[in-house]
Amino acid sequence: MAEDRHKNSDKNRQKQDRQKQGDFACSLCDISAPYDYLGTMPPYAKSIVLLEKAYVIKDQFTPGKEGHLVLGADCCLCGKCVCLGQDCSLYYTKRFCLPCVLQNMQEFPLEIQEEVAKKPR
Repeated sequence: MAEDRHKNSDKNRQKQDRQKQGDFACSLCDISAPYDYLGTMPPYAKSIVLLEKAYVIKDQFTPGKEGHLVLGADCCLCGKCVCLGQDCSLYYTKRFCLPCVLQNMQEFPLEIQEEVAKKPR
């Protein structure tokens, strides 16, 4: 009986892990995808703690493992949803969208400024 309860709770958790929470859409490019978790500790990746509140999906290519894919996060300055693409955002202690980086360039370390200056616009 306890074993049946354990099996049911495992099934319910797997079902809950796969439930779509919403649609992620980058505000700067055309990437979009359904996400199933928003936060720092995905329930299906117990050994992972993300450094930012991120939009996450379970990695369907690693069955039975704790695989996950981070789609993006919200810019800490303007709050826009951005993907992790190098043309859309930058992580430096927090997530910044590229327009906010460009507007606040002088606030970033010289290495970051040089790296951003190299990017084509």
